[in-house]
Amino acid sequence: MIPDAFGAFAQTFSPPLRKILLKSIGLAILLIIALGAALQWLLQFLLPLASPYDTIAAVLLGALTLVLAFFAMAPVTSLMAAIFLDDVAEEVERTKFPAHPPGKPLSIPRAALLSAKFFGVVLAVNLAAILLWFVIPVLNVGVFFVANAYLLSREFFEMAAMRFRTPEEARALRRQHAVSVFVSGLVIAAVVVVPVLNLITPVFATAFMVRRYKRYAPSREILPTQRAGG
Repeated sequence: MIPDAFGAFAQTFSPPLRKILLKSIGLAILLIIALGAALQWLLQFLLPLASPYDTIAAVLLGALTLVLAFFAMAPVTSLMAAIFLDDVAEEVERTKFPAHPPGKPLSIPRAALLSAKFFGVVLAVNLAAILLWFVIPVLNVGVFFVANAYLLSREFFEMAAMRFRTPEEARALRRQHAVSVFVSGLVIAAVVVVPVLNLITPVFATAFMVRRYKRYAPSREILPTQRAGG
């Protein structure tokens, strides 16, 4: 797993993936800014209610916006999976597994549906983590880390696998290697929790999970001519 993680991290910044990475980062920043702007617009109606403590309230709300931006990174990463997964996966398959036939891109409706589905789940979990932050801060960190490790590993692994398998087969393969996939997800979650570095998550997670998938199902993608040759 460690070699796959380091390999994916290095390839994330390689020239072929650099353009995709910059697009991913730009879109993530725009989404976070839009989220922050929407929150500020909403909160401006609440500030008058805090009078005569409106200055203190403004500072606290500003801090809250930063906290929400941090927790929003995981849902944003999940949402962008469908946009960049095939481009990143194709490059990883081409350069790291040239003896294997390439996977088939997911159809746009299927990819969008899967990302929307995972986005909803990841958003709900992270909203719960934010609420826990006001109750039990330590527990909040644990829930955020473990839940995102599970959810993001599940999403990126299954989407990488579905380039070669049916959704049912991809799900079954993930369950067969559930512990290993989850541990791989801890690596992704570790990237998510690091400010600024977490902007690379969609590209890194895809490159990483394509490698992990190949570890679990290499024989499925070997070319027929190579199998015949032993």
